[in-house]
Parts: sequence; C-alpha cells; structure tokens
Amino acid sequence: MIDTILMHEPAIRLGVFTGVLAAMALWEIAAPRRPQHYSRRQRWPHNLMIVALDTLAVRLVFPLAAVGAAHVAAERGWGLFNTLASPGWLAVVVSFVALDMAIYFQHRLFHAVPWFWRLHRMHHADLEFDVTTGLRFHPLEILLSMVIKLAAVTALGAPMLAVLIFEVVLNATSMFNHGNVRLPGWLDRHLRRFVVTPEMHRVHHSIIPRETDSNFGFNLPWWDHLFGTYRAQPAAGHLGMTIGLEAFRDARALRLDRLLIQPFLDTSRHESESKPRS
Repeated sequence: MIDTILMHEPAIRLGVFTGVLAAMALWEIAAPRRPQHYSRRQRWPHNLMIVALDTLAVRLVFPLAAVGAAHVAAERGWGLFNTLASPGWLAVVVSFVALDMAIYFQHRLFHAVPWFWRLHRMHHADLEFDVTTGLRFHPLEILLSMVIKLAAVTALGAPMLAVLIFEVVLNATSMFNHGNVRLPGWLDRHLRRFVVTPEMHRVHHSIIPRETDSNFGFNLPWWDHLFGTYRAQPAAGHLGMTIGLEAFRDARALRLDRLLIQPFLDTSRHESESKPRS
C-alpha cells in the first residue's frame, strides 16, 4: 500500500489537478458569476507560472513533501496515531479533519502576522476572482506552509493515505471555491454546510478589510462558524463587491515579475489605512 501510494502520488496529483482545472475553466466560460474586467490572457499565464515555480520550490526543498513525512513518522513511531491503537479508517478521518483545522488557523496566522501577510497578500492582490486565483501563492508562502504542514502531519502521526487525500482534496477545493461560477442559491445554501463554496469564499477576497478577515476556510466551513469568522455575504453583494487590495490596483502588478517581488514592496501607507491590526 505504502509503495503504491509513493509510486503513483505524482500521477494522482497531476490527474486531479488538470481535471479540476479544466472542469472549472469550462464552467466559468459556460456560467460565469461575475463579469471580468481583466482578461484571462492578462492573468492566467502569470498565475499558472506561479504554480510551476511553487511546485519546483517544494520538490527542491522538501523532496519527500507531506506524504513522505507521514511515511517517515510511521516508520519511527512519531505522532499521535503511531502510538495509539486505533482503526485505520478512524485515523484517516480524524487526521483529515485535524489537518483542515490546522490550515484554517495557518490562514488566520498569515493574515495576523505582518511578515506572513506580506507573503500571503499576493494571493489577495489578484484583481479578479477565478480558478487560477486559487493557485496563486507566493513560493515563499508555499514553503512556509509546507513547514507548518510537515509539523502537523508528524505531530498527528497522520497515515499516508490521509495526507494524500487531504492534499489532493485541498488542491481541488481551492480551485472550486475560487471559481467564477454561478451556483443556484438553494444549492449554495446546502453545499456550504459541508464545503466552502465560491459564494462563501469570494467574500474573503473583498477589498473591505473586515470582509477580507472572514471566511478563512478552504475545505470545511465549520471552523469559520465555530471560531466566529463566518460572514454570509459581502456588503456590496457579489456583483457589486470589489476584488483585491487597495495597495495593488495597477494591472502591471499582475505580471509574474511583480508578483515575485511583491512581498518586498513597502505598502505601509495603504495597509495602515485599510488593514485592521490583529
């Protein structure tokens, strides 16, 4: 089982990634939620090149990545589920939920700590909200996120299968809940009880700081309800809201070179006016 997972992990990831990306792109064309003022040609090449750089950075710095860390922890008896006698299915389910909660708190941390926010704000500075926004994270943020994830996986003693499922689902739901897609209201109301929907997560990309600091979940919506960060709708409505950050309104900031240097730009004046102190 372990050898099979390790052998096929890249193919599983790539297959799910390309399938979900293609499906969401077609859905956005067929049933867009919001009109877009910046074309895919302006944004998508740069957002997708960021994905390639992120993947390269993780593979170079963390060759084993999170699934490999789970394998090492199992071999050495590290972590909760490697010391407890519990059914395999229970370890998988609990690990998945616990890792999702860890990502929720990591997300809040990246909004609260100024230097972490400098890395994370590249994700929020996209001037549109669509499937590629869900893939657009600075390579330094991805590496820092991986450190946190490796620590969580090791502490839990999460099974390799749980880690693989979590990472594949997280990648897929990130593309789904950033989709510029139209969902019937009744379906969104039911879905957001169990998964973060585009209507729910879009609020998080509002230019209004109190809305930016809400709806932090990626997979499961429960943490926002439980910890008081849930906001049902944007004040201006989904068609009237402005996406992005006050400090980055120039279309030139959508270019790859500008994205990579963005954490090192001084935007203190804009952020002191718009971003609340946590």
